[in-house]
Amino acid sequence: MRAAPDIHNLFRPPARLDFHDAAVALITLDDGRYLMQLRDDKPGIFYPDHWGLFGGAIDPGEDAESAVRRELREELDLDAGPLRYFTRFDFDFDCIGAGRRGRTYFELTIASADLPHLRLGEGRLMQPLQPDMLLIERLVPYDSFAIWLHLASRRPAPSSEPTQTERGIP
Repeated sequence: MRAAPDIHNLFRPPARLDFHDAAVALITLDDGRYLMQLRDDKPGIFYPDHWGLFGGAIDPGEDAESAVRRELREELDLDAGPLRYFTRFDFDFDCIGAGRRGRTYFELTIASADLPHLRLGEGRLMQPLQPDMLLIERLVPYDSFAIWLHLASRRPAPSSEPTQTERGIP
């Protein structure tokens, strides 16, 4: 377990609150782990020293998929293969005068064998983590919820028909 974060950095908002729409990748490895980024521990960024997903702000004139592809090249030196739209979270920041922004999530699966070819370009660390480890680490809250949804979406849907055992048939 890592040392506790500098709580002062966590609750010290950036000098200028600058909210943008963002595009993010839920990167899973072929063995079920999630590739995560440990954010820098410095003032002026949202959720310093927390694990988060790779991605970032959507530039003016850019669509969400183009943005996440650009961010993956910048942050991991990764030219992503097929991306699948997963979900979008919408945030209402009107209470602080920052309007409404969205965070769009895409799914991407890569082979574990490709990890050594990635190069971290932003953050302190990249590491594949088992889903159960994500429950005990400091995670960016909205990314935590996206991972929870992702795991839930991969669970088989309950059958409406009772199984033979449930009907008492051996």
